[in-house]
Amino acid sequence: MLAALKESFPQWAERLGADHPLDLPTLGRISETSLTRDAAIELSQSGLPNTFVPGRNLLFFTYAAALGYRRGITTLVGGMCETDYSGYPDCRNDTLRVLQAAITLGMDKPYEIVTPLMYVDKAGTWAMAESLGGTRLVELIVEHSHTCYLGDRAHRHEWGYGCGTCPACELRAKGWETWQRAKSSVPTS
Repeated sequence: MLAALKESFPQWAERLGADHPLDLPTLGRISETSLTRDAAIELSQSGLPNTFVPGRNLLFFTYAAALGYRRGITTLVGGMCETDYSGYPDCRNDTLRVLQAAITLGMDKPYEIVTPLMYVDKAGTWAMAESLGGTRLVELIVEHSHTCYLGDRAHRHEWGYGCGTCPACELRAKGWETWQRAKSSVPTS
């Protein structure tokens, strides 16, 4: 997706920087979740869906901070939100504010965790994408991003790839439909 973003929006290329994928196989080995094991999606005894991978975002931001330290980058951006999510504790603003403080202390320099979608629902996220990059950015997101818990890249919907029935696909589809309805109800001048 990074290459497609840079090609479609050359004015963003320098700010986007280089891609630096990190392999985190250990997380999958220590997590007993439906995202890391072949298990049906259901509510766990804790009341959370078993799609919750404990500590995932804590690890992602810690790794990003370590990489950022080397590159001189102290702003970390995440796409999690509290508006329409499954209640994952590591997606909550309170968790991320405390993590920001811990990373700042641990790196001995101020870091900022920015979550522009924290209080935006999925329909608002689609609208934000369109306002930032127009139809082309929406098309890139549909084609290149992925939220399906089952990892389905075989079924293409107007909102993107996915099984269409897991909780992540249902949220994405509902947000897309709500956004499309809102767009069609706006009077044109």
